[in-house]
Amino acid sequence: MRTQVAIVGGGPAGLLLSQLLHRRGIASVVLESRDRRYVEQRQRAGMLEQGTTDVLRESGAGERLDREGLVHHGLELRFGGAGHRIPLTEMTGRTVTVYAQTEIVKDLVALRLADGGDVRFEAEVLEIDASAPSVTFRHEGRVETLDCDYVAGCDGFHGVSRPAVPGIRTFARDYPFAWLGILADVPPSTDELIYAHSDRGFALHSLRSPKVSRLYLQVAPDEDLGAWSDARIWDELAARFATGDGWRLREGPITDRAVTPMRSFVAEPMRHDRLFLAGDAAHIVPPTGAKGLNLAVSDVTVLARALAERYETGSERLLDDYSATCLRRVWRAEHFSYWMTTLLHADPEADEFARRLQRSHLEYVTSSEAAATTLAENYVGLPLA
Repeated sequence: MRTQVAIVGGGPAGLLLSQLLHRRGIASVVLESRDRRYVEQRQRAGMLEQGTTDVLRESGAGERLDREGLVHHGLELRFGGAGHRIPLTEMTGRTVTVYAQTEIVKDLVALRLADGGDVRFEAEVLEIDASAPSVTFRHEGRVETLDCDYVAGCDGFHGVSRPAVPGIRTFARDYPFAWLGILADVPPSTDELIYAHSDRGFALHSLRSPKVSRLYLQVAPDEDLGAWSDARIWDELAARFATGDGWRLREGPITDRAVTPMRSFVAEPMRHDRLFLAGDAAHIVPPTGAKGLNLAVSDVTVLARALAERYETGSERLLDDYSATCLRRVWRAEHFSYWMTTLLHADPEADEFARRLQRSHLEYVTSSEAAATTLAENYVGLPLA
């Protein structure tokens, strides 16, 4: 077997890279360890920067996004019983769109298969050779080797790609809290996202569709999910979102719930020889800034352009710059996600002095146009490299 680019991982990063390469006439094979049903039903958030939606449209995966995505022009920071709107579009000229990662994966799988793409589900990667590039994998009971020009490791934090990079440096921070996230069959109580800070902890009201709400509660990292009944979840959400103007939270049947730990992680470099890391294989951000999926899209956009230049002109200039180019954006997003997380969460280890500083910072962000613009610019996403 031989292809130009072997892609390890069939999540949004790997599938989008395959589609972008296809649009440039570059062949690829996607190897995904899970089955198609699992990949298409894996629940993840979906707050898309404008740059991300532009790339999805460029790839041919924008039709359903444009029809069903919820475009937002602002967000609300809520604390002290009052809401404070940050007008994103007014401040930056850009928007964000709510469209679940699950739906992006469905769109990309359908698109790749319709275009004759080689996407192999339940393909367990056993070994990656970055020098004489090849990927050895087990599929349908047979062990096979896929020879290639380049390997793209898009297989997530727990994948096999990052361990194949010798001498890699890692930087990490764990947070003293986690998110309890739910999906509920109830129309959202808001038209734009609400990021709420209270002494009880952080809460986020997001949207999945006009009929489905996505909500989150700050909990302990070792929280027992079984201790949270539906009634307890709704009561706690209502308490953290409470305002003095009579705003009410709509409640409905909870269809999915999970506790997600929060951490920051970066691996450097994102390249070894002919192996390139992208997405969660190279970096993780806490979800507060909604940057995870957007960083993955940025990575594969940079990589697709670099590979296109290599095949069209023979130049490896952009490939040589890949890691440095991506990491500039990664570290900016890491800082923004860290900043949003520490701004909004109740730190169980903080003293009264730290809590007063946090409240002062919230008041500054919502009263200073310069501070609010900094939040807005980073939230909607900086222009792609």
